[in-house]
Amino acid sequence: MTESFSWRRIGPSVYLPALLYGIGQGAIAPVVALSARDLGASIAVASLVVAAAGVGQVIGDIPAGTLTARIGERRAMLLATGLVSVALAACLVVPNVWGLALAIVATGLAGSVWGLARQAYLSEAVPLRMRARALSTLGGIARIGSFIGPFLGAFAMKFLGTDGAYWVHLGAAVLACVVLLSLPDLESVRRNRATNPVVLQSTRAVLREHFPVLRTLGVGALLVGAVRASRQVVIPLWAEHLGLDAQTTSVIFGLSGAVDMLLFYPAGSVMDRFGRKWVAVPSMLVLGLAHLFLPLTHSVSTLTAVALLMGVGNGLGAGILMTLGVDAAPPGSRAQFLGAFRLFADTGSGAGPFLIAGVTALAGLAPAVLVMGLTGWAAAAAMSRWIPARPR
Repeated sequence: MTESFSWRRIGPSVYLPALLYGIGQGAIAPVVALSARDLGASIAVASLVVAAAGVGQVIGDIPAGTLTARIGERRAMLLATGLVSVALAACLVVPNVWGLALAIVATGLAGSVWGLARQAYLSEAVPLRMRARALSTLGGIARIGSFIGPFLGAFAMKFLGTDGAYWVHLGAAVLACVVLLSLPDLESVRRNRATNPVVLQSTRAVLREHFPVLRTLGVGALLVGAVRASRQVVIPLWAEHLGLDAQTTSVIFGLSGAVDMLLFYPAGSVMDRFGRKWVAVPSMLVLGLAHLFLPLTHSVSTLTAVALLMGVGNGLGAGILMTLGVDAAPPGSRAQFLGAFRLFADTGSGAGPFLIAGVTALAGLAPAVLVMGLTGWAAAAAMSRWIPARPR
């Protein structure tokens, strides 16, 4: 398969739905807590409702792998898009906060299936020499969508109130489903499987067989996920600590996200040409260093500089966890393994903010930020130690 043929054949039908889905997720991200508050939730309960999407994603990772292995990548993406559409419709009509929380959990479950299926699809459809670029582009496109989403959501809310953001996500999901219908099935892969059939292993058997990889590289993925999630928490919290207003904080965070988005394709190119360590280790070193610098900031300019450095570190790692998961996955049981590998990364993403909250409660915000900086360096050490020399 040549590069031009590969991109022309599957590129639009893979990346356009990813962009649409990212736009939808970005649209509702700022308003879930507000919706919960409108339904009478306290600030603490509203925070739990926001966290429900992450809970749903963690719960769904292993079943998503099993489902994708049984019904195929394309069908799994279509099913997930249908599920998120139903969940978003529920967000518009539920009468109480617990109904909203269940609907948000469902969006997390759908996101888990969607993310794993599109990752598994690209792992099959794209040749090894282009794998990192394909997956880092997937991650980058989703980030661009998440960047655009809040602006479209804000525009819709001018006319529809808070519900406008959910309508944006619902409309984007429907469009993504339409585009997915044009997604080519992996005919050549299916024919190869028919010629050389592989017995579908149970998920439990796959996890048992590949546990040595999960307890090493998977733990590294958990650390990476925690440090990445930390960035979204510590920048706003430190800005508040410095007395900056919400508008200034948003601009700083947006600049950091813009730098992040610019680096996804260069990161994938480096991984394909020189190896995964050349991106994974520097990414975590830079992100960890930025955390260590953060408590030293004292003004808008210094905080902006550190936020930009965090954007560089995070952008360098665009697609790294998806690529490492595919590299380590056994060809005959790829989806089941990816479900387990994503569970480690998603658990880290969920645990990072809780770790910050715990250390802050015990010792203060600055020590919590330093702990996350050291976690970033621990992630760099884990990636250096456990990333295999050659992908397969």
